[in-house]
Amino acid sequence: MLGKHGTGAMVTILEHKTRFYVVKKVASNSAEDVTKATIELLMPYKAHVHTIRTDNGREFAGHEAIAEALETDVYFEHPYSSWELDANENANGLFRQYVKKGTDLTTVPTVI
Repeated sequence: MLGKHGTGAMVTILEHKTRFYVVKKVASNSAEDVTKATIELLMPYKAHVHTIRTDNGREFAGHEAIAEALETDVYFEHPYSSWELDANENANGLFRQYVKKGTDLTTVPTVI
């Protein structure tokens, strides 16, 4: 999730069955920042992470490092098949009730 004109970003992860949702603020949506945040968010739950499904964005270029650190498999949605991640998109929409679209994410506190 990106802020207004690329001002900060949030990494959001949703566990599909339980709807467990975690969010981490990052400086940018660079592959390095997203990889680091994803590992930090999921490491406490490593034993329960069996697979990760993500979109095809360049921010997930570090998918191999994520898979190695968490000892899991990373899968990508099919191109132009956004419905494959519909639960996460819905959760992001609910998150937007608290952090409106167009917000400068650098001004959002780490804990909401």
